[in-house]
Amino acid sequence: MQSAGSPLWDDLRVLLALHRHRSFLAAGKALGVSTSTAARRIDALEASLGRPLVHRSNGGTSVEPDALDLVALAEQIESGLHAIRRDEGEEALSGTVRVSLADTIVQPVTQLLCELRRLHPGLLLEILSETRLVDLARREADIAMRSTRSSSPAVVHRAVGRASFGLYAAPSYVERRLRGGRLKTADFGRHDFVGYEGTSAQGVKMTWLMAHGAKRFVLRSNSHFALLEAALQGQGIALMSDPAGRSTAGLVRLEVDAELPSAPIFIAYHRELRNVPRVRLVLDALDAAVRSALR
Repeated sequence: MQSAGSPLWDDLRVLLALHRHRSFLAAGKALGVSTSTAARRIDALEASLGRPLVHRSNGGTSVEPDALDLVALAEQIESGLHAIRRDEGEEALSGTVRVSLADTIVQPVTQLLCELRRLHPGLLLEILSETRLVDLARREADIAMRSTRSSSPAVVHRAVGRASFGLYAAPSYVERRLRGGRLKTADFGRHDFVGYEGTSAQGVKMTWLMAHGAKRFVLRSNSHFALLEAALQGQGIALMSDPAGRSTAGLVRLEVDAELPSAPIFIAYHRELRNVPRVRLVLDALDAAVRSALR
């Protein structure tokens, strides 16, 4: 029996769906229940807590500001349930592993994981390409590859090496603006660059470029692939990882009179997953592949 002040998950999930979809009709469809059932769940939750949680109007439905703490609670429960389901594979090397990656390494890591699946077809993979750092402590992902450490004691980090970076441009840009492919940092201010936008704009690559005088960013994006295409189109100079730059036909590595930056690479995971066989399988495969690529 539900006690006052202790909402049930069946009620909270409706509140979360309303917050996401903005109507009882859409929330019911998302959850596979009728509109009337969704409405009854919210009525029961409001009665249990003794306060209104949802604002209803002709313009739609919205969650009251002071009910957003319940939305956050529902999201935490949802995340935890997803994590539990990912841990319920019946065979040791079957079940889902969720991996979070920057889009700069999505393609080679996906190739590696597909090879792993050929050997272990019971393995299911979820690959998240995103610029934000997922919260491994809350099990938003099982494994993440990143260049910074989490402060959470629940997260374990494997340091697997350092990524080197280089300056790359299309031959058309070199021919137009940079005969010989040699670049002086004193000339950065007059050259065109392509660079990151959003959270990535605070990263080591943009920091290094601006510290060395880069000013003209003719194209910015939070996508590595957008910047890569812009560089290929001769729009400007890109600072990118050497494996990505050297493996891209149509780009040349520029000589520069400054020490280029590098960044650490960590493979991170939740401490509780260290003995889950399918997670260790993916961890060890990623570890070996990164170390081999950096030799």
